[in-house]
Amino acid sequence: MLSLSRGRSPASLPAATVARLPAYVDALADCARDGHSTVSSVHLATAAGVSPAKLRKDLSFLGSYGTRGVGYRVDVLRTTIADVLGCHREWPVILIGCGHLGTALAHFGGFGERGFRIVGLIDADAALIGTTIAVGGRPLVVRGPEHISQTVHQTGAEMGVIATPAAAAQECCDRLVAAGVSGVLSFAAVDLQVPPHISMRRIDMAAELQILAFHQWHRRSAPGAHSERSA
Repeated sequence: MLSLSRGRSPASLPAATVARLPAYVDALADCARDGHSTVSSVHLATAAGVSPAKLRKDLSFLGSYGTRGVGYRVDVLRTTIADVLGCHREWPVILIGCGHLGTALAHFGGFGERGFRIVGLIDADAALIGTTIAVGGRPLVVRGPEHISQTVHQTGAEMGVIATPAAAAQECCDRLVAAGVSGVLSFAAVDLQVPPHISMRRIDMAAELQILAFHQWHRRSAPGAHSERSA
């Protein structure tokens, strides 16, 4: 088993490196499915969408330098990165907001493959409360927001996903934190306030589209690029 280099703890890894680790795990999983026992830095970097130099630097933080002429052992590297990410165990997750986005998240099979199990569904819509949604092949009953604490305690949920309108997001987040959830992922279009000990991630799809638009616009504006007005 590989270990973190230079006496590093997982929490001390550069944030940019941590953000790229899931892509490496996915690429290594593809290698394993294709029957490869080893993989070169060039092949792995290409599959993960980064440069070989960046990949080698990221993996050096994990104490992995590969073998010259051979590359990296797929099984060892995949297990090492999964351990660093905490994906060697199953994480119970409660999902708040069962509208179109929330339902799509509930149906997403990739969570289970990566070690996350949705164990509770919450929504404030009276038309949804009491209905069931199939999650990972099993039906889960949608419960009202007043049941957040009870659901967390009954299921042992350690993470919460918020897919509610912005106006309801902070209250739901507060209830999750009060119930003992220590990690929150929010899709709501608002910055949520959490205590320092809570891990908080926000996915702002509008901002991501703006960044994408930036790259698209400047790629078109670069010297030699076709003008938008060109035939």
